[in-house]
Amino acid sequence: MFSFSDLFQWDRFITPTIIKTFYWLVIALICLFGLSGIFSGLATMAISPFGGFLLLLSSIASVVVGIVFSRIAAELILIVFRINEHLGAIRDQGGGMR
Repeated sequence: MFSFSDLFQWDRFITPTIIKTFYWLVIALICLFGLSGIFSGLATMAISPFGGFLLLLSSIASVVVGIVFSRIAAELILIVFRINEHLGAIRDQGGGMR
């Protein structure tokens, strides 16, 4: 975890520690929008059964796709920071090109 003093120093990044929190917030938002779409699809089924069914299926599919893409985005951000850590370790070992 990071401390309050880390916000004013540039010795380490705080993004890798808080990206997981943002990931779970995005997952919660995706699920809420998915539930909203599911209830809209169920309400639309009373008017148009086929249209409501399509809305229901698309809501479920969008929740699954949204969760997968948000995980991929979070992992890409973490990979960038991990590459930076590895490059810093290589630099500290003196294995860089001169």
